[in-house]
Amino acid sequence: MTALHWAGALQDHWGITAELTRLDGEYDLNFRAVDGGGQGYVLKAMRPGCAPDLVDMQIAALKHIANTAAHLPLPRVISTSDGSTCLTIPDDTGAERLVWVQTQLPGRCYANSAPKTADLIAQVGSTLAGTTQALDGFAHPALERDFKWDLMAASWVAKETSCITVTERRAVIEQICADFAEIMPQLRALPKQAIHNDANDYNILVTGNLTQPRMISGLIDLGDMCAAPRICDLAIAAAYVVLDHDRPQAALAALVSGYHAVSPLTPAELDLLWPLLRMRLAVSIVNSTLMAADNPDDPYVTISQAPAWRFLDQPAEHASLIAARLRAVCAMPVVDGADHVLTYLETHSGEFAPLMGCDLTDVPMGSLSVENSTWPQNPFDMPLAEAALVGSEFAGEHGQGWWLGYYNEPRLIYAAPAFRKGPYKASDRRTVHLAVDVFAPAKQPLFAPMDGQVAAVENRDDHLDYGGVIILKHHTDTGLPFYTLYGHLDPECCERLSVGDKIAKGQAFCQLGTPDQNGGWSPHVHFQLALSTNGIEADWPGVADPDDLALWNALCPNPAALLNLTADKVSYQPTDKSTILAGRRAHFGGNLSLTYSDPVMLVRGWKHHLFDEWGRPYLDAYNNVPHVGHAHPRIQAVAADQLRRMNSNTRYLHPAQTSFADKVLSKMPDHLEVCFFVNSGTEANELALRLARAHTGAKGMVTPDHGYHGNTTGVIDVSAYKFNANGGVGPSDWVELVEVADDYRGSYRRDDPNRAQKFADLVDPAIERLQASGHGLAGFIAETFPSVGGQIIPPKGYLPAVYDKIRAAGGICIADEVQTGLGRLGEYYFGFEHQGASPDIVVLGKPIGNGHPLGVLVTTRAIAESFAQGPEFFSTFGGSTLSCRVGTEVLKIVEDEGLQENARLRGTDLITGLKDLKTRHSAIGDVRGMGLFLGVELINADGTEATDICAYVKNRMRDHRILIGSEGPKDNILKIRPPLTIDAEGVAMIIESLDHILTELDAA
Repeated sequence: MTALHWAGALQDHWGITAELTRLDGEYDLNFRAVDGGGQGYVLKAMRPGCAPDLVDMQIAALKHIANTAAHLPLPRVISTSDGSTCLTIPDDTGAERLVWVQTQLPGRCYANSAPKTADLIAQVGSTLAGTTQALDGFAHPALERDFKWDLMAASWVAKETSCITVTERRAVIEQICADFAEIMPQLRALPKQAIHNDANDYNILVTGNLTQPRMISGLIDLGDMCAAPRICDLAIAAAYVVLDHDRPQAALAALVSGYHAVSPLTPAELDLLWPLLRMRLAVSIVNSTLMAADNPDDPYVTISQAPAWRFLDQPAEHASLIAARLRAVCAMPVVDGADHVLTYLETHSGEFAPLMGCDLTDVPMGSLSVENSTWPQNPFDMPLAEAALVGSEFAGEHGQGWWLGYYNEPRLIYAAPAFRKGPYKASDRRTVHLAVDVFAPAKQPLFAPMDGQVAAVENRDDHLDYGGVIILKHHTDTGLPFYTLYGHLDPECCERLSVGDKIAKGQAFCQLGTPDQNGGWSPHVHFQLALSTNGIEADWPGVADPDDLALWNALCPNPAALLNLTADKVSYQPTDKSTILAGRRAHFGGNLSLTYSDPVMLVRGWKHHLFDEWGRPYLDAYNNVPHVGHAHPRIQAVAADQLRRMNSNTRYLHPAQTSFADKVLSKMPDHLEVCFFVNSGTEANELALRLARAHTGAKGMVTPDHGYHGNTTGVIDVSAYKFNANGGVGPSDWVELVEVADDYRGSYRRDDPNRAQKFADLVDPAIERLQASGHGLAGFIAETFPSVGGQIIPPKGYLPAVYDKIRAAGGICIADEVQTGLGRLGEYYFGFEHQGASPDIVVLGKPIGNGHPLGVLVTTRAIAESFAQGPEFFSTFGGSTLSCRVGTEVLKIVEDEGLQENARLRGTDLITGLKDLKTRHSAIGDVRGMGLFLGVELINADGTEATDICAYVKNRMRDHRILIGSEGPKDNILKIRPPLTIDAEGVAMIIESLDHILTELDAA
C-alpha cells in the first residue's frame, strides 16, 4: 500500500499536508505523518473487514481520557475537516478500510530504551494507573467480547498445551494453567472496568537520552481494550517489564509501587498479580506456537518466545514470597494479620519470659557495622579463628562480658560467597542483619519467651552457618501465628527436641554453643522474628540485601518487644548520606567537586574494593593512590608500630630515612642520587620548579597543554588543566604550552612514522619565545604519560627528543611520575623507561605512601648542590619516620607480591577486552594505555569527543558497582587506573559491564 495514496487521503479529508512513513503493525496499516510545522500524526488504515465498533471504542476511549485526564500521555484523535473521526476509504487495491488519525507522541518504544531503571518502571506503573482511573466509568458495547488476549478468558491455553513439544516446558505451562485455575474464583470476585489490556514494551514510549532523565512519554494502541479487573492490566504490563531485566523482582516491585501511588491496590489484588503475570506469558507462548504451526516459514512468529522462556526457565521466588514483597512495597501487612501480631507483641512487651533468664535492659550494645567495625579484616574471607573473636572488644577483659548486637545493622562479617547474589565480589551482597544478637558465655541456657511449638530443629554445621538452630511457632491470644528463630546453639538440642514438641513459656530449651559447635562464631544467639514462613519455610535468611529491605524488614521485623526491650535500643541507625552531603555543602568550598550525580559514601576498603555505609561493594577501577590496595595489612602494621614508637622529622637522624632513600634510589637511574621527601606530588613538583630555577638561573617553563601537577600557586601556573579551566587565571608569561603528543587526535597521527620527532619539534618555538621574553628557560615539566590530558601514551622517542632540545637550551627535564610510576605500567617501573628518556628530576606522589601523605623528588647531585646554595629546605612531615617506613613498605610490597607483573598481566587482559569491545561498539574511538594505566576514548557518530556519552557511561558503571574516572580536554575519555591488586575477576567485571552499558547506547 503506497504512502502516496494515504498522503492524498490525509490532505483531502483532514487538511494535513505531510510526507508519510510506514510504521510497524500486525494487521493494520500505520503511517507516521509530519507536516511542515513539525507536528506529527499517525494515520491508521485498519485491515479490511475490521469491525467498526472496535475502532469506535478506541476513538471514544481516547476522547474520554482527553476529557477526564488530559495530563496523561495518550494520543488525541484528530477530526476530519467536516468533524468526522473515522472515514471509510478504499486503499489502492480498492479494498475499503476504516481510516482515522491521531497525534503522534514523542519518544521511542520502551523495548528499545535503556536502561530500564526503577524510576522509569515506576513511571510505567503510575501512567498505567492513571489511565485505568481515567477509564473507570467508561462504557462501550465492544468492551464485552470474547478474544484470546482477555486474561479472564485465558483458560483456553490449558486445552492447547500439547503444542509445546518440549516436555519440561510443557510442564511449566501446565503448572501455570493450574495456578491460574486456582485463582479464578478470586479474580471473578473483583470488579470489572475498561482497561488498556496491552501495555507491552512496544506500546509504551520513552523520552530522554544520555544525561537527560528518562520519562514515560506515551501509552498507545488501545486495540485490545476489554472489560476486566484492573489487576489484569497491571499483570500484562508486569509480564513485559520483568523480561530480560537483570533484577526482575525489583522491576516488578517498582512497577507496583508506581501504580499503587496513583491508584491504591488491595491485598487481594496483589496476591493475584504473580499468577496472572505468568499466565499472560503462557498465553503469548502458546498463541505464537499455534501461529507458527500455521505459518512454518515465518521465523518471526516465535521470536518473542525467547525472552518469555528465559524468564520462565529461571528459578523464581515462591509465589507467597512474591506476594509478600508486593504487599511490603505498598506498605501493607506482608500476610493477613501481620499488623495485629505486631500490635500484640508491642502490647505485651515486658511480660515475656526473659530469653537469657535475666533483664537485658542495661546490657550494652556493640556495633559490628561497616562504619564502626573492622571485622573482618578481609571482607571477602573470614577464617574460623577470626570469626570466633568477632566482637571481642565488647566482651570485656576476659571475653566473658554480655553485649547485644543491633537489628538492621549492615555488616561485612558475612563474607562467604553464599551471601553474594552474582558472580563477582562487587555483585549485590546480603549484609543487613535481621535479628538481635545476645552475646554471652557458651553454654548459657535460653528460655522460651512464650509458649511455642518446635517448627524446625537441626544442626547446620557449615562454615559460618548457624550450628544448632531452632524455629518455634507461636500464636497470639486470637490465634494468629508467628515464628522465632534461635541460631548458633549447642547442637545437643537436636537430640532432645523434635518437630511438634511443645515448649512452655520460661522453659529452658537450648543453650549457646561454643565456636566449634555454632558455625564458628563467638558465642551468641541470633534471635529473629518472622511473621510468616511461607516461601522460606525453615531456611530463613538471617541477613538481607540492603536494596531489598522493604520485604525483609516487613517479614522479619525488629524482635525487641519479645526481648522486653524498646526498638530504639537495638535498632541500628546508619549515618545518613543526605545529612553528610548537607554538612559538606555547608562547610566546604563550592568548587570541591563530588563524583557522580548521586554521590557515593564509602567507609571501608580492601585491596581493589570499597564499601558504602550499607556494605554494598564496589570495584575500584579508578584510585591510583592506594597503589598496593586499600587497607593493606602490612601498611597497617608498619604505621601502627611506628606510631607506638615515635614520629619525628628530618632534623634528627633515623635509619628509616636513609633506608627509604636507599630503596627509592635502587629503582632510579644511577645519575639520580639525591632524595627530597615531602608530603605530596604537589609539593614535590613545587620543589622541582625551585630546583630548576636554582640550577639554571632562569624562570621560564615549557609544559604540555592540559597537564596537571598539583594545586599550589606555583604548580597551578604550569598546570593548564587548572589555569585554562573555567574560572582559571590563564597562563603566566613565563609558561609556554606545547601540544600534547596525542597521536590519536593530535596534529600527527599513528600512520606517520615521524610523529614523535614532529611533536618534539613543537618545543622549539616555545623555547625561542621564552628566551626572547627575558624569562629564559628553566626547564620542561610533563606527566611522562599525560593522564588528565586523556591517558596518552606518547609515541616512543618523543621524550628523548624533547629532552635533547631542552638541555641544548640550558634547561633541565622534570618527569612527573605520580600517575605512572612504581610498576603501574607493567613492563616498565617508570614511564620514562618506556620512552628511553633520562630525566634530571623525577617526581613521585601519594601512591608511594598508599594513601599516606607522601611525595618524593629525586635528582642529580649537581642540581641538589645548586639548590643547597639557597635558603634551608625543610618540610615538617616530609621524611617523617612514619612516612619513610610506610613508603619503604609500599616499595617492598610491590616486589614481594609481584604487583608490577600483575599490572602487566591484568593490563594485557584489559586492553585485549577493550579492543574487542571497540570492534562491536561504535562509541569507542580509541583504546590506549599500558599496564594499569588505560584510556578509552568515547566518540560521537561523527568522530567528535563524546562528553555526554562519557558522563553517562561513568555513572552507569557506578550503577554496576564499578568506580571509574574520566579525563581529557573534553572529558570524554574513560580513565581505568585501579590499585595494582586488581585480579582477573575484576577485569572480567569491567569488560562485561562496559559491554552491557555500550549495548544500551547502541539500542538507544
